[in-house]
Formats: sequence, structure tokens, C-alpha cells
Amino acid sequence: MTMAAVVTGEPAPDSGAELAALVDDQLIARLAGQARAQGVSLIGEGGLLQQLTKRVLEAALDGEMDAHLGYDKHERGGAVGGNARNGRRSKTVLTEAGPVQLDVPRDRDASFAPRIVAKRQRRLSGIDDLVISLTAKGLTTGEVAAHLAEVYDADVSKETISTITDRVLDTMSEWQNRPLDRVYPVVFIDAINVKIRDGQVANRPIYVALAVTVEGRRDILGMWAGEHGDGEGAKYWLRVLTEIRNRGTQDVCIAVCDGLKGLPDAVATVWPKTVVQTCIVHLLRNSFKYASRKDWAAIARDLKPVYTAATEQAALDRFAEFATTWEKKYPAIIRLWTSAWAEMVPFLAFHPEIRTIICTTNAIESLNARFRRAVNARGHFPNEQAAMKVLYLTVMGLDPTGKGQKRWSNRWKAALNAFEITFDGRLSALRA
Repeated sequence: MTMAAVVTGEPAPDSGAELAALVDDQLIARLAGQARAQGVSLIGEGGLLQQLTKRVLEAALDGEMDAHLGYDKHERGGAVGGNARNGRRSKTVLTEAGPVQLDVPRDRDASFAPRIVAKRQRRLSGIDDLVISLTAKGLTTGEVAAHLAEVYDADVSKETISTITDRVLDTMSEWQNRPLDRVYPVVFIDAINVKIRDGQVANRPIYVALAVTVEGRRDILGMWAGEHGDGEGAKYWLRVLTEIRNRGTQDVCIAVCDGLKGLPDAVATVWPKTVVQTCIVHLLRNSFKYASRKDWAAIARDLKPVYTAATEQAALDRFAEFATTWEKKYPAIIRLWTSAWAEMVPFLAFHPEIRTIICTTNAIESLNARFRRAVNARGHFPNEQAAMKVLYLTVMGLDPTGKGQKRWSNRWKAALNAFEITFDGRLSALRA
């Protein structure tokens, strides 16, 4: 029900145009003109918008009281033994126009329960939505509090902001358990480390599964908190992948990851036909960890013929040339590629369009960049739930216009054809 409907008792307008018809433009213009003439600001403390908000909310509350009692304010229907008005009580409510002091009507038997501003409610829902939106954009509780103080002249504690954002915990659980597609061409699995204070501050990995759908959309399937250290193995990943399968995913063509311990064995158990592919971009970045920065460009140049080779034999020949050049100076890089070779070579057999999709890590990298910004702004989290809540809000704040999805989808048709041929029609067989 809209505020106009509450005030007038009329049915709510069905559209924005009908609602706009209720507004008297000439009255609004006169009010704005009088405010300017008298030196009253339109916004801010004591401004016209704040005063109008107070008047409209109080009128709405009076309308609700009329409906509750069954007679208007100046009728005497309640004077004969029934319930009646019993003065007013003041309360301050935080609105988009700033803090507004309301005089809320009371009734004799205390049965009045207003809806527009409920009992014990201190914020209109728009403020809660704003807090959640700002948090999703990466602002810390302190930054959100400072924003509300600056823009709305409102003193909202960090604890209150945290309480507001806790509203998303139920929706986070629903999101994490929602049904998934029956088949995905590609699923990227990556991790971000967060600091969690559990007795003492320690790094904890949060794993994220991001899929490319048959329609070419990106879909984050879920997030899972790992254990500190090397606690992840086949048993851990079997639990995660089984959860994804139980939510509806019967097949995945390619699972792309960065050498996560135990993941290939778990994938083989849950989806026997799935190809496990080492992420080439991550393999390159891990190589740079062992090299001086001044050699990065040369190493990247010499490795490119390896992962762009037409065949595995050609890749082996190019890698032998790379090893001849760099093994003496950086033996760890040679060991890294040798260890990852079995999960790297499937890439060489793929159609160029599929290779492009696997190497186009903009989706997962963009997500990780947003995650890192949100995590670094907070330093560490008091517990796992607090960390997951912030990351979930970050996910919900991604690409609100959908433009990124559209750009990705526009490149998808050629890749979809390549997937359909390479994987023997598995996509169309399970496509809903």
C-alpha cells in the first residue's frame, strides 16, 4: 500500500503515472517558492523536504488511526464506551530526508499498530536499503556511518549498521541453496584469503565457483569457507561439488582451477566426464612469483608459445626451449609447469573459441578485485559469518546494469558451437 492510499483510504494507484496524477504540481511550486522567499532550504536540517516528510508521515499515521478506530478524528464514535484517541507520543525516525520527529497518535486500549511507521521502528525501509547498498559497494560500517552523518545529518552507530546488514543473512542462505542449471560449459573455481579473528587472526580461504551458462551468462554458484592451512583435499571438494550436484547440476564440461589440492579427484567422482583444466592466467602469475620483476616480460614472451601451441608435442618442444633458457636461473618455474602439465595440456586440444573462454578470466578476476577491495577495507573479520556476509553483499552489488553480461554474451555464440561439437552434444542433451 502506498502512502497516498494510507492517507486517503483509497485503493493504491496501479502505476507511477496514476500516482503522479495525485500530486498537485502548482502546490509543490508554491511551497518551493515560499521556502526560497523565506530563506528555508529545500533539503537538510529543517528544510522543506524534511518538513513535508514529517507532515505526510503524520497524515498517514492519522489515516491509519481513523481506519483502526472506524471513525474520523472529529467524530465522537469512540466517546461512548469504545476505543478512542489518547494523545500522541514523539519519536524520531531516520528517513531519506534526514531525522524527522513524528507525533504518533495513540489509542486508549493501546491496540493501534501502525504499518507506515511501525512500533519501535526507528528507520524507514529506504534507509536500510541504502545501508545495504553502500555496504555492497565496498564501504565499511565506519564509512557508511560517516556517509549518513554527512548526507542525512544522522548519527547511526556501527553496531546499528551491522544489524541492518544482518538482514541479508536469510537471503544469503537462500541464494547459497538455490537450484542450479542442469549443465554448465565452464565452471571457474578460485579462492580469496580473508583474515578472521578466531582466537587469533589467521588467513582463511573463501572459495568461489563462477559458471558460464549455456546462454553465455555468468552465474556465481556459491561460496564456501575453507580451513586455515592445507586442510582442503579430496574429501572437502567432494562435499562442495556434491552440494552443487544436489542443487541440480548434472554435468560440467570443463572445471578451471588453480591447482587446488584434491579437486581433480573430487571432480572425477562427481562428474566423470568433466575435464579439469589449470587456469593458464593463474599459472603465469604463479610463475612470476619466482622471478625478478625485470624478467617478467621476457618470461611471459617465452611462455606464450607453450600455451598457444597447436598440439601437445609442439607445446613440449616450446617448453624444452623455455627450460633451456630459464631453468638455471629459475628452476622453480620449470618445476611449477612440469607439475601442472597434466591439467594444462587439455587446453591444447580445445577449439580456439573454447581456449578464449578459458583464458578470458575477466569475470573471475573482476569478482576477485571487488572481493579484495571489500576485504582490505576491513582488515579482518570477527568471524566467518561476518566475512561471508560482506562477500555476499559484494556479489549482490555486481554489474547492476547488466552491461557486462551483455558484452560477454555477445561473444558467446561461436564458443557455444565449439562446445557443442567438442563435447558431443552434452549441452543440448541436458539443457532445460
